[in-house]
Amino acid sequence: MGDEKHDGKVPLVEKTKVKVLYETETSLQLDTKAAYPNAGSNSIYSAILSRNEAVKDAKRLKTFLELRDKYVEKNVMFEDPLFPADDSSLFYSRKPSMKIEWKRPSEICENPQFIIDGANRTDICQGELGDCWLLAAIACLTLNEKLLYRVIPPDQSFTENYAGIFHFQFWRYGEWIDVVVDDRIPTCNNQLVFTKSFRKNEFWSALLEKAYAKLHGSYEALKGGNTLEAMEDFTGGVTEYFELSDDPTELYKTMKNALERGSLMGCSIDVCSESELESRTEQGLVRGHAYSIISLEECDEVSKDTRIRLIRLRNPWGFVLWKGPWSANSKEWSTISAADRENLKKQTIEASEFWMSFADFKKNFTKLEMCNLTPDTLQGDERNTWTVSVHEGRWVRGSSAGGCRNFPDTFWTNPQYRLQLYEEDDDPDDEQVACTVVVALMQKGRRMQRHQGAKFLTIGFSIYEVMCGQNQHLQKDFFLYTASKAKCKTYINLREVTERFCLPPGEYVIIPTTFKPHEEGEFILRVFSEKQNKKQKEKPIVFVSDRALASKEIEHDTIRGEKRKKPKRKLLQPEETEEEKQFRAIYQQIAGDDMQICANELKTILKNVLSKHNDIKSEGFSLETCRSMIALMDTDGTGKLNLQEFKHLWKKIKDWQLIFKRYDKDKNWSISSFEMRNAVNDAGFQLNRQLYDIIAMRYADERLNIDFDSYICCFVRLEGMFRAFNAFDKDGDGIIKLNVLEWLQLTMYS
Repeated sequence: MGDEKHDGKVPLVEKTKVKVLYETETSLQLDTKAAYPNAGSNSIYSAILSRNEAVKDAKRLKTFLELRDKYVEKNVMFEDPLFPADDSSLFYSRKPSMKIEWKRPSEICENPQFIIDGANRTDICQGELGDCWLLAAIACLTLNEKLLYRVIPPDQSFTENYAGIFHFQFWRYGEWIDVVVDDRIPTCNNQLVFTKSFRKNEFWSALLEKAYAKLHGSYEALKGGNTLEAMEDFTGGVTEYFELSDDPTELYKTMKNALERGSLMGCSIDVCSESELESRTEQGLVRGHAYSIISLEECDEVSKDTRIRLIRLRNPWGFVLWKGPWSANSKEWSTISAADRENLKKQTIEASEFWMSFADFKKNFTKLEMCNLTPDTLQGDERNTWTVSVHEGRWVRGSSAGGCRNFPDTFWTNPQYRLQLYEEDDDPDDEQVACTVVVALMQKGRRMQRHQGAKFLTIGFSIYEVMCGQNQHLQKDFFLYTASKAKCKTYINLREVTERFCLPPGEYVIIPTTFKPHEEGEFILRVFSEKQNKKQKEKPIVFVSDRALASKEIEHDTIRGEKRKKPKRKLLQPEETEEEKQFRAIYQQIAGDDMQICANELKTILKNVLSKHNDIKSEGFSLETCRSMIALMDTDGTGKLNLQEFKHLWKKIKDWQLIFKRYDKDKNWSISSFEMRNAVNDAGFQLNRQLYDIIAMRYADERLNIDFDSYICCFVRLEGMFRAFNAFDKDGDGIIKLNVLEWLQLTMYS
């Protein structure tokens, strides 16, 4: 839709509210296969990155059971190469003041146990790390065994099949992933430094915290956060945020229904500045600290014909600071019947839990965080069948990071997602025809990027009604003269912003944005509707891969070994080779403080490395080849390489160099384009005639020779395209389906 003349019309002024939160940092089984069909698989950018998963570490591709059985058979203790027991796993900015020793549970106590008498909230006591937000979520998780043992697979122990390896499962942007860790835990004076159980020999909570730290890069990355974040990672549910000062209608009923349906809930008191963190109210509550919500109850007051509403909370510190009404020895307990009093106190299973009236809860706390297993929980009914569409995208500076509606000159450049709602809700009591929609906008990867200075962006979204059949990208004038049909209440620096809307049947466009323009980031947009919604699709292009036409032989790493009698247990101590030491020295010299290299830096490093290898006669690689190398090895979407990615790249180059030398007949470091067919076959690529012709046309010089730089560039691109295809070919039938823009995005980053 192009810009149009609007004679006599005045552009709309539609200001957006914004709120900045300080993270709390003081010292739901959801069947995603059923609820989220193909969730996470429709993002072209994610597919580009997922094709490079093998680069991160070959060992990561093995499952937990494969790794455990391998180490049990060898009688060797597992040491996680991706999350080593050193300072890099502890912090990225501030070194702990205490002396940290990494110890296995058997070195800390006698008879270590993974779980004793079931995992419950008494096993979660905060240590020196400011991750109360995480521990509050774990405490809520223990209230639902089905959810708990989805995150913490129970078939793990320190006795049967023990090899120092454990695993945990988290929901990550539309899919469940398995995180493997070893059981070396940070200690000081033989005491756990971070999360611990009140039982000295129970370790599930400490290992769960370690797995979550690995997921985000380090323990320090967990300092400060919002309980919603962890709740969602434990359930894959739908988050909801309440400002208690707004006095949400029927809040008690909403919370009661949510708890009955397994929702996780936490609360906290906002702070206006970092100096307020950990300060206390007159009645002992800690500002900026996360509390778990355990239950809600109603009791009859003896002397009055009324019922009082009570709420039970938990402090992750393991003790109670609340001194107000309904604290342990307050006079309020005498106002209810002995039976109610006994029932409530019986529910309080540990010293960290306390009761307060619901009125005091709303008066003292400012923020309620809720994670619902399905959108039904938001309104407390179970009659709806929800469908969900999942869309992944990016805000790119100078292209699609247009900011909110406060910035009309760039707002229209944001990503736009069309939504068609044709079937109204089946509600006989509702006289209005409407379709219920829940929109959840989540930003991705920010916590993992904290070591680079990243913080949560302030995000939100707007929804506009459009005419039927308007499929083109909406332009600036449309938004200048059209008011939004719905939008989030406020832009906020949470990981996810969620709102529920009732919209008339029709066609809409959803605009997810950051508050300010030019802020880059990735996001996932989930749209839940009570009836099937239709997403506008472009005409697809079908790509077919026939094994006879194009294929890549996939090597499977198999574990073989004979059983040995009574082997002596020993620890694996992998040492760097001399070549790896040289790599590290050259890499650190050029990479700089961020330990990441761009294409120009990669070009310099490879030239230095090649100069030290007499068996490779090359002046180095072109900038374009280095860019293709980064595209092949880039596992996190930064457009740069880290040291591990560089090592993997160098191994590829050396393997391909051996094939090159085989066909370099006259030793002039070029091969005939005719020989390239054999070299490609030796590398495991099976192509058809047309593709060999294309390689010759693309990479051979005027003498039909292919030099080493062009040869490596060709192999890098072949490897990358095959990985991309395999990432899309979910069912392995050799067929993928992409539309033209998806195909262009895929091929442009290669």
